[in-house]
Formats: sequence, structure tokens, C-alpha cells
Amino acid sequence: MRDVDVRIAVRGLLASEHLGDPDTRIVEEMGIWNGAVRVDLAVINGEMAGYEIKSAKDTLSRLPAQAALYNAVFDRVHLVAAEKHVSPAIDEIPAWWGILIAVPAGDGVRLECFRQSGINDDVQPIQIARLLWRDEVLAVLERHQAARGVRSATREKVASRLADTLGIDELRFEVRTCLKRRETWLGQPVGNQGQVAVRCIA
Repeated sequence: MRDVDVRIAVRGLLASEHLGDPDTRIVEEMGIWNGAVRVDLAVINGEMAGYEIKSAKDTLSRLPAQAALYNAVFDRVHLVAAEKHVSPAIDEIPAWWGILIAVPAGDGVRLECFRQSGINDDVQPIQIARLLWRDEVLAVLERHQAARGVRSATREKVASRLADTLGIDELRFEVRTCLKRRETWLGQPVGNQGQVAVRCIA
């Protein structure tokens, strides 16, 4: 069972779950922590949910560090793992993470729910703000009459202003809205599947 087989199964699951929902965007290899880390798939709608894939050929060596980073950003996180990884992974991830077991099925993979996800109440506002590009942050600050003094500042400074200005629920809403409306990602049209590192499914 290869990573790509599991990824195809997750894509199919998410596409079917959110079919026809114009308020949902599904993104592959979404960068967080200023692009230093990428989650395998992300769903952005009324929440932000991350999906981390660990196929049978993967190890869990990076999972503790990944968990700490994802916990700062996502409202929900789902581990999609081969059955052999489930038991050891439970000790490495929070109880609110959902777990899907990837089971070989013919030429593909079947996903079985092992544990439902819960809500993360401990996101970090600065990491939420850092999901946006500088011009996106400034646009939000302008709408909230909070851009004065940072219009020429660095991306980090404007992100800090945004994180300090808005309450966490409003910040989450503004960031999700920007991400769902973003027409280009990594400098390429979203529809250009061959060149875009972040690929929009819906």
C-alpha cells in the first residue's frame, strides 16, 4: 500500500463528503508555519481540518513534531494510517485527533473510521495569521481599521498585528475566508494541476 493509494482514497472521501458545497475548499500539501511545514490535505470551510497520511511504507518518526505544529493551526486533525501504525500513533497524538485506518482493498484502499475527531481549543493566533500572505493580512487590517503604522512593515509584523487585533473566532473566520477566496497559490493558477504545489480539489 503506497502513499499515493491512500491519498487517492482520502481525496475521494473528502470530495464525496463536500460534493456541491461552494463553501468548502480542499487543498493538497497546504503550507503552514510560514510554509515551513506541509500537511497532506486540508479542508477549509466553517473550520480548518488537516489530514496527515502515514502509509504502510512510512514511519512515525516525524509524527510527534508534526502533531505539535498541526495543533497550533487546525481546528481538527485526522491521522490516516495503515493499521500497523494505529496503536503506536495513539501515544503520539492528542485524543481529539480523528483516526482513519487505511485498509488495502483490491487495487485501492478502503478507509475505516477508528476514532472521530474533536475540536482543538488550543490554536495559536499568530500561526493562524501567518497562513495569509502580506497583502491579504493588510486587507483584513484595513477592514478593521487596524493597518495604521504597519502598511510598510514586514509580513511578520503585519501578521503579529492581525493576531493581536482580532479575537480568535474572528481571526479564524477572516483567515478561512481569505484562503477560500485565494485565486492563486504559490504564484500559479489554482487550476494548473501540473505546476501548483497546492492543488485545489473543490
